[in-house]
Amino acid sequence: MRVLLPALVALALAAPARADVAAAVNDHLLPGFAQFAEAARALDQAARADCRPDNVLPAWHAAFDAWLAVADLRIGPSETGALSVAFWPDDRGFTPRALSGMIAAADAIGRDPAAYADVSIAARGLFALEMLLQDPEFSGYGTADYTCALVQTVATDLSGQADALAAGWDAFAPTLLTAGAEGNATYLTGDEALRAIYTQLLASLDWTADNRLGRPMGTFDRPRPRIAEAWRSGRSLRNAVLAADAAHALAHALADGLVPAGLPRTDAALAQVRAAAGRIGDPAFQDIENPQARLRVEVLQQAVRAMKDAIEADIGATLGITAGFNAQDGD
Repeated sequence: MRVLLPALVALALAAPARADVAAAVNDHLLPGFAQFAEAARALDQAARADCRPDNVLPAWHAAFDAWLAVADLRIGPSETGALSVAFWPDDRGFTPRALSGMIAAADAIGRDPAAYADVSIAARGLFALEMLLQDPEFSGYGTADYTCALVQTVATDLSGQADALAAGWDAFAPTLLTAGAEGNATYLTGDEALRAIYTQLLASLDWTADNRLGRPMGTFDRPRPRIAEAWRSGRSLRNAVLAADAAHALAHALADGLVPAGLPRTDAALAQVRAAAGRIGDPAFQDIENPQARLRVEVLQQAVRAMKDAIEADIGATLGITAGFNAQDGD
């Protein structure tokens, strides 16, 4: 699980300039959380109508797609609120153990969305639903089974989490937008708000390279395909690409109108990410034990890291920002 560290970014004294924090907040972050909340509500409705996997999975995929636009932020309400939406990595198998225990006990809490927020985060959110919908140990349930009610409860709980995050960001956004104003004790200058978002942007690409791609690769002698993100649903590659798309969109919003030449390096780097992704055969990375398949994932990892370098060149150098410690790191 991610260990959150303070975002530390040094602002160079030369070339003073301000990025468009308002555009980043209003055009990317707030709409992203609102769209995730809408998709989570649709998922809840789909599960309520018919809890079986074939019916729920399309809405689950749509919700996961929406989540990836804002998934890697760890400031404001997302600093803690994101953890129970997407509990991953789960190298120790907490999610299947938590769900198995609940199903074995047929506990009433699994039928009670109002009480479900009190259960382990390993049994909540997108990955708990993936386990229930896609893992053969769980997914063979019928509409009269406890697991059906549990799917519905987890979906309702996820919708509530998404609504809470969207509302939390609506309340938190003025803290970013009024940075430097009297009474704002979180961001004492406008540059601090800029640095906070910029660091999150770069950290998101580190997270994708190191975890979404690096974890399943493991070592050459010991690849670990079964710990890839969302491998059961075949989303491992899609998640990495959508996370890169989100970083690209946030970079453009942050630099809106303030980088006269645009972001040519960043645009080219995203194209390379997509090209590298297009050469990967298994979207779940389950063929990674094959040296050629592993090499293609390594090339994608390099492309994601090159995209971070491109953003630093396009935005950081132009606006005089250098990134410090990543906001996301850990086991």
